[in-house]
Amino acid sequence: MKSGNIYKSKQGEAILTALYDRQLKSLRVAYEDLMVKTRFGRSHLIKLGNPKGKPLLLFHGGNSTTPYYLTDFTSLFDHFCIYAVDTIGHPGKSAQTILSAQSMEYGEWASDVIDSLGYRKMNCMGGSFGGGILVKLMCVAPEKIEKSVLIVPSAISNVSIFNIALKMGIPMIFYVLTKKDYWLKKAILPMAIDEKNIDERTYEMVKSTFEYVNVKAGMPTNVKMEDLKNCTVPTFLIAAENDCMFPGKKVIAKAAKIFPNLKSHLLHHQGHLCVLPDDVIHMIIRFINDDE
Repeated sequence: MKSGNIYKSKQGEAILTALYDRQLKSLRVAYEDLMVKTRFGRSHLIKLGNPKGKPLLLFHGGNSTTPYYLTDFTSLFDHFCIYAVDTIGHPGKSAQTILSAQSMEYGEWASDVIDSLGYRKMNCMGGSFGGGILVKLMCVAPEKIEKSVLIVPSAISNVSIFNIALKMGIPMIFYVLTKKDYWLKKAILPMAIDEKNIDERTYEMVKSTFEYVNVKAGMPTNVKMEDLKNCTVPTFLIAAENDCMFPGKKVIAKAAKIFPNLKSHLLHHQGHLCVLPDDVIHMIIRFINDDE
């Protein structure tokens, strides 16, 4: 853990905050801002959805924002009382404390969030970096999780940083040198598979983060079987077949060995930047709401 400013400048912080607020407004739903205390600093959440639904704690992807992540899950709003937390040390309104992706600090932070919300345990869902946070939480405080939904998650079978750097780093260098959108799209393409999957809001999110945030390249590191020895949490894992960061088949195969209570689904022909089909969204709803 270390303190610091995650933004490259005060102007950059103001631009990202304005983008956050625009993204939140575009959801066009009633919401409540919450701020809770953790041992690592204050953490901001957006509470929305069905107040009579089961509580669901959401962890967004890395180097992006909570409202950006929520845009893909509006179908859940009618079913659950959603608490979407801004990851500490990432763009958003939580403290700018930077946690170690190699340790269990993110899991400890997530545990503190649940405590501060006043819940004994909650249903939890996380995607990408946020999925890794949830995996770390499953290691340090599994008793605080009712059910776990992991979507293209880190911390199970990450590819090497060198592999990612080869695919995305070179186009990013050319973007730095030329400032041409062509190269930024080339850098995003390994995650998107097809340029048609790079919509305007995704492009704006990636460009704004790269321009104004001190981007964190490291994902939550892979956990081991012994880290999960006390975890029997019912878990629904959704992985993408062509994910360049967390290859779907390898993630599912590894998860089957380390999670004792696992249901999994492979998204065929999809990459890391994936949109869940309606039938998969319905699987998530049934999984959480099934009391058996």
